[in-house]
Amino acid sequence: VQLQASGGGIAQPGGSLRLSCTVSGETLDGYGIGWFRRAPGKEREGVTFIGKNVGSTNYADSVKGRFTISRDNAKNTVYLQLNSLKPDDTAVYYCAAVRSLWGHWFTESQYVYWGQGTQVTVSS
Repeated sequence: VQLQASGGGIAQPGGSLRLSCTVSGETLDGYGIGWFRRAPGKEREGVTFIGKNVGSTNYADSVKGRFTISRDNAKNTVYLQLNSLKPDDTAVYYCAAVRSLWGHWFTESQYVYWGQGTQVTVSS
């Protein structure tokens, strides 16, 4: 299974970006997908998660109301819409796949496949 994260770039504060995570090798519907990010000088942190079943989502407090995760199983792709971006959102964003959660959605050790990351920079 391979995950390909894309859609990163440079945005101004208050701007928007849409990230994509495309899964290949297996069908997406067998996995929950999490997005994580690593900001410069900081540890990687969980951003959001979407379960196998549509409607099951979780968000970090720092992004609630600004970011939206969604999935299109027919396209084997998960999307992360980033709105009202802040400079603190600057980070490399990673998507990761988990078959079944056994702990908190942001616990990295339960994710079996990871994408390569896509850079998001928020700057005026």
